[in-house]
Amino acid sequence: MTRSHIKAGLIQTSFSDDRDKNWKKLTQLLEQTAKAGAELVVLPELHNGLYFCQHEDRQEFERAEPIPGPSTEFLATLAKRLNLVIIGSAFERRAAGLYHNTAVVLDKDGSLAGSYRKMHIPDDPGYYEKYYFTPGDTGFTPIQTSIGKIGVLVCWDQWFPEAARLMTLAGADCLVYPTAIGWDPVDDESEQQRQLDSWVTIQRAHAISNGIPLLAANRHGHEADPDGKTKGTEFWGNSFICGPQGEILSQAAAAEDCLLQADIDLGHNESIRQTWPFLRDRRIDAYAGLDHRFLDQASENELKKNTGE
Repeated sequence: MTRSHIKAGLIQTSFSDDRDKNWKKLTQLLEQTAKAGAELVVLPELHNGLYFCQHEDRQEFERAEPIPGPSTEFLATLAKRLNLVIIGSAFERRAAGLYHNTAVVLDKDGSLAGSYRKMHIPDDPGYYEKYYFTPGDTGFTPIQTSIGKIGVLVCWDQWFPEAARLMTLAGADCLVYPTAIGWDPVDDESEQQRQLDSWVTIQRAHAISNGIPLLAANRHGHEADPDGKTKGTEFWGNSFICGPQGEILSQAAAAEDCLLQADIDLGHNESIRQTWPFLRDRRIDAYAGLDHRFLDQASENELKKNTGE
């Protein structure tokens, strides 16, 4: 059952490579969040330690764990004690040689409500995730919790409108994005600002085009390249919560530990969609080409053949 109103929040913080210290910090921040009245809280991506995907090293697989496992047990205990729905993150060891970047959802009673395996896996300088993670196979299916259906996606997923749309079509009440994204210190200030503006804009657009609230929880702080080949990554923070018209309800600065909270009226989704009926006016009869990588001549011929044109 979906609640009409919830108090939602997220945590933005920096991390060390000491899991126990990170867990202690998260415990304190989650306690503050609960004390302030939040019911739903989103944590940044891969919050147990440093963002190890800046390089490729087989030893990093030792960070992986099963689900359920230590991270879900840690978060489950807090969820139950604090009466929170918590969206966390884990480096999942599914089987020998098979790993995922997985978001986990713990309900207020401490139960594991569900998990989502990151679908879009980047492979860029400083973000060598394809070395570590297999693309997800859980699909774009919202996770039912005691406060509603949560459309959980992870970081690189946030750039793809198809993911947000499919979560919405499957009945999500809000979208959440555990995130680890930052600047290359080599880039100048104007380029860094363009990247940040793009990141905020694309996600606000998902909220607008789907008539749905959205929460993006990023880490902040400088993390060195373990191999020393680059200047590392400056995670840009700027976590935010926006409403179904893309309106910013709360936003953090670039470099601060903080809690963000906002009152979210889930019932407002319907009134917004009545005013801006994007779902009504979608031309689902004309979108067949979206399942193609690119519409070159061969793809167009195949498409025409399959649609009888």
